[in-house]
Amino acid sequence: MVESYEIRTSTKNKQLNYIMPVIPSNYQSPSFLIGGNMQTIYPFLFRKVNGVNYTRERIPTHDHDFIDLDWSQKEHNKLIIVSHGLEGSSDSTYVKGIVKAANLVGFDALAWNYRGCSGEVNNLTIAYHSGATDDLEWVIQHVLQKYDYEAIYLVGYSLGGNLTLKYVGEGRQLSPLIKKVAVMSVPCNLASCAENFKTGFTRIYQHRFLKTLKAKAHIKSERSPHIFDPAIIEKISTIEEFDDLITGPHHGFKNAADYYAQCRSDQFIPSITLPTLLINAKNDPFLTRFCFPYTEASQSKYVYLEAPDEGGHVGFYAPGGNMYWSDRRILQFLLHQ
Repeated sequence: MVESYEIRTSTKNKQLNYIMPVIPSNYQSPSFLIGGNMQTIYPFLFRKVNGVNYTRERIPTHDHDFIDLDWSQKEHNKLIIVSHGLEGSSDSTYVKGIVKAANLVGFDALAWNYRGCSGEVNNLTIAYHSGATDDLEWVIQHVLQKYDYEAIYLVGYSLGGNLTLKYVGEGRQLSPLIKKVAVMSVPCNLASCAENFKTGFTRIYQHRFLKTLKAKAHIKSERSPHIFDPAIIEKISTIEEFDDLITGPHHGFKNAADYYAQCRSDQFIPSITLPTLLINAKNDPFLTRFCFPYTEASQSKYVYLEAPDEGGHVGFYAPGGNMYWSDRRILQFLLHQ
């Protein structure tokens, strides 16, 4: 059975989007999902997205590594490029959700996997991080050179949202084919989020991320024991420590603090000149109050900040169908603004 979706935008909401960079939200979580943690965990555990069949394309990088691209092409002339979150991939349910929904309303979709996130550890000691915009540029340039799309839209989640905001705001020459940007659950202030992971229930999420991050680091320690010390890797107990000892130094930063300072996306918002939607739930357990750039959005002609009271982290569950509220809202913005 073929599903079909209609993305509607009310006249009222259109007016709000044009007039107010900080816009109200109509999202309400169902009553059985109470609090940000439950609204985060339920979709992660129970959401299933069927019918997404990728075609993989591996592209070499300039530094003799590789990036794996997963395509869902339906012969549309518009393309969304989706950037996933920390330790996610093209197989993450939120990625497959937006890919499926986008296909149904007239977009081809490209979900790219960061280095080491496609099921195979990458070749080099470097991997990916929240500000690795050169890799996103490499993917976009590959698309521009090989494919013939009339319009390209960038979508990013969590770490991928931070990366995407940085990409469009750091002053590089963007292709005129890139029309709009939509990002969600974005840790706009990286240092505060790293600190947040050390407290309360968020330590559960931190443990999950560290399990796979450290496993990849151990594989690299076997390849390059003179660079990665297994004993040091094993002692890492927080994301900040991982970034201080591995992410930062291996990607050209002095330490975690330097990495966070250079890659935090809120500082790039004033320079963004593409219509951009940023959705961060106020009860997102990953985020802090510093991740809601109200001032920057209120002073921007292009960046629209929407902060629902509920939704969790990359949650936004909506009963009665496979398309979540987040999918509808993103596509509504891309199609209509």
